[in-house]
Amino acid sequence: MSVHAARELARRARLWGVKWRWYERNSLPWRRARIHWHFLRREAFLRWPVHGNVLEALDEGRLEIGAGTLLEPQVWITAPDCARVRIGAGTFLNNGVMIAAQELVEIGDHCMLANGCFVTDSSHRYEDPEKPITWQGFCSKGQTRIGDNCWLGMNVVVTSGVTIGERCVIGANSVVTGDIEPFSLAVGAPARVIRQIPH
Repeated sequence: MSVHAARELARRARLWGVKWRWYERNSLPWRRARIHWHFLRREAFLRWPVHGNVLEALDEGRLEIGAGTLLEPQVWITAPDCARVRIGAGTFLNNGVMIAAQELVEIGDHCMLANGCFVTDSSHRYEDPEKPITWQGFCSKGQTRIGDNCWLGMNVVVTSGVTIGERCVIGANSVVTGDIEPFSLAVGAPARVIRQIPH
């Protein structure tokens, strides 16, 4: 093997290692144990696997998990740099829920998010025609908040800068692009309130 080929192989191995560390780090047994320890201390529980930079966010106090909260398998929480995620007490995140924060994503107490929901406070930039979308970074319309006692059906998307009031139900496959008043049932893409929930 030539010197050039050896250097190229070493470069590729380093790149692979960086990618592995980002995507597979939670599978390391000592990191997995620390994540479970954080949840135990908070009287919460998660079923493996969990994805994203969960341990760093927990260690730095940027991921808050309330007592009695349950995360089902394949939940993905990403909160880079100083981004924060707050999940209230007694909340249930079903299989494959993804939360992506740039500033703050907040989910209240006793919420249920069904399989495949996506909640974010940011979006990919795409305006620069000279740059691949994957290199353009993110933009945000502001923090995203879901009030207490909300139920989001399967595959609901909640976009940047949205507030969903308490006791709302969002129908399956809806895309929430604007604020939803408390005690509302909303469906569609974009989601529209179709009736009020008695209270």
